[in-house]
Amino acid sequence: MGSAADWLKEERRKTLGDWVAICAECGHGQRYFSETEAEVSNNCPTCGEIMLLRCPDCDWRFSSMFVVTCEKCDFKVRVEKQFGTAIRRKKPGFKTN
Repeated sequence: MGSAADWLKEERRKTLGDWVAICAECGHGQRYFSETEAEVSNNCPTCGEIMLLRCPDCDWRFSSMFVVTCEKCDFKVRVEKQFGTAIRRKKPGFKTN
């Protein structure tokens, strides 16, 4: 049986969309369903830069608004910090040198 967090994540995806378009410049994110991919704007509504719906290197879709590297090919999609704060938090127990 999955955790409550997994259940919530799945419910959110069923309601808001399975995939994510992100702006690598300002961090704006938008969820969408496969069927509505063509309706997602090419330009960010916040800053006007290009919205990324897929990895520029391997064409893999993003499942998280907090993506920094592609889940499939590890291509660096955007910088690791936005407005001076890390986009992804370090997991508890994660050690850095």
